[in-house]
Amino acid sequence: MAYDADVIVIGAGLAGLAATAELVDAGRRVILVDQEPEQSLGGQAHWSFGGLFFVDSPEQRRLRIKDSHALALQDWMGTAAFDRPEDHWPRKWAEAYVDFAAGEKRPWLHRQGVRFFPVVGWAERGGYDAQGHGNSVPRFHITWGTGPGLVAPFERRVREGVARGLVQLKFRHRVSGLSRSAGSVDTVTGEILEPSGVERGKASSREVAGSFEFRAQAVIVTSGGIGGNHDLVRANWPERLGTPPQRMVSGVPAHVDGRMLGITEEAGARLINRDRMWHYTEGIQNWNPIWDNHGIRILPGPSSLWLDARGDRLPVPLFPGFDTLGTLEHIMKSGYEYTWFVLNQRIIGKEFTLSGSEQNPDLTGKSVRGVIDRARADVAAPVKAFMDNGADFVVEKDLSSLVRGMNALTKEPLIDETALRRTITARDREIANPFTKDLQVTAIHGARKFLGDRLIRAAAPHRILDPKAGPLVAVRLNILTRKTLGGLETDLSSRVLAQGGEPLPGVYAAGEAAGFGGGGVHGYRSLEGTFLGGCLFSGRTAGRAAAKSVS
Repeated sequence: MAYDADVIVIGAGLAGLAATAELVDAGRRVILVDQEPEQSLGGQAHWSFGGLFFVDSPEQRRLRIKDSHALALQDWMGTAAFDRPEDHWPRKWAEAYVDFAAGEKRPWLHRQGVRFFPVVGWAERGGYDAQGHGNSVPRFHITWGTGPGLVAPFERRVREGVARGLVQLKFRHRVSGLSRSAGSVDTVTGEILEPSGVERGKASSREVAGSFEFRAQAVIVTSGGIGGNHDLVRANWPERLGTPPQRMVSGVPAHVDGRMLGITEEAGARLINRDRMWHYTEGIQNWNPIWDNHGIRILPGPSSLWLDARGDRLPVPLFPGFDTLGTLEHIMKSGYEYTWFVLNQRIIGKEFTLSGSEQNPDLTGKSVRGVIDRARADVAAPVKAFMDNGADFVVEKDLSSLVRGMNALTKEPLIDETALRRTITARDREIANPFTKDLQVTAIHGARKFLGDRLIRAAAPHRILDPKAGPLVAVRLNILTRKTLGGLETDLSSRVLAQGGEPLPGVYAAGEAAGFGGGGVHGYRSLEGTFLGGCLFSGRTAGRAAAKSVS
């Protein structure tokens, strides 16, 4: 029986590249297919901030952060809150991933030339008890070069495979079916889309120019999630998160549509945890969009006052950077789909970072000079561009003008100036002492005790209404679609499981399509910095396992 390759990899994102690189190392012949053009190689990882979750890293130790495998596993399990029979394999993957993050992950990447920004970020701080959600310590390591810097070594390894005659790159190949010609799934069929020269991230043509059929001994599905398909996001939206939003901005292009999940399920795979998803609450409309409805996430420090649509503060501990899905649940049960940050220029200059490689040209370009210039600027250039051009930003010298601007952005004028002034003034009174009953102010003081936050992420405590810290800024925040936490159920060898729990012969899965491992390694929530790492770990695992399985 003739095969076109040993293994077919479906999806040329980070997980697909990692799997293909491992197959090349094992001397296997690979066909890597993707519906997008070659300029989109690397998928969503290219657009990422490059954040990675490490445990007890040299960067942490230099900042006097005391981390450990036991603490990280405690945080992961408290955050995931696994509670379903189908969480058997996700739980096993979680244990394996924490082992990886505390062990060989960093040296494995370092050997491939990946380097990291010296200041570690503190994402998803939780705010509950020690066994609840959140990172007990900072663990968010930014790749030097951001997403493109992380993609580069795996792209290089794959292209070396092309040069050796081991890899065929088949772009503009859209898969429509998986089938068996013998006992295993060994046939991949679909349509060849017409060539497209659009820039990375732009919508490419869906005009069909032909068809294809490839056969191999094994198939690895690394096709991503559903974040670009808002109808599917709403269809899977869990009741626990309230009413699905009618309007969302997109953190990923429309081609991230979940199509391959359904195709693999039709071939016999078990798809679990469809209702677990990860969407951000600090989304802003990109004033210079790359894809349709392009949204950017604000990575905030702890000082912005977070208000609901009516101008009331969000409840404890829903502070900036503490609990993404807890905040999402609160918002979607409020009757409105947006919230506000209210702050001033001193806070925005110190505490606002925008997610994405294109929003951080200094880190992406590996420019030490650029990083120094950013630190010296009152407001970083990408953030200043949003202040000047962003549809969700209001910048004014006084509170009365700020409130008028906020109300002008919404269908209903819900913000009352007197009430908002009272709220801000009350908060400002609490800032005068190092001790306070306001738990957000306590969190600000706590953040300042961490050297990394004090240096670049947390403004010195001061009054929001201090004229010297102005002008005032209000930012309307939208729901931003991003990650699928559920996916194809896999065992620890990345073998896709069928409905009865047995392996679906010949099929593996990795990355977001597999819930980053097992069909949902994160459970209900993420600790951040774990999506890219999940793609690498599951992609590497799938590639190595598939390589061993083929003759």
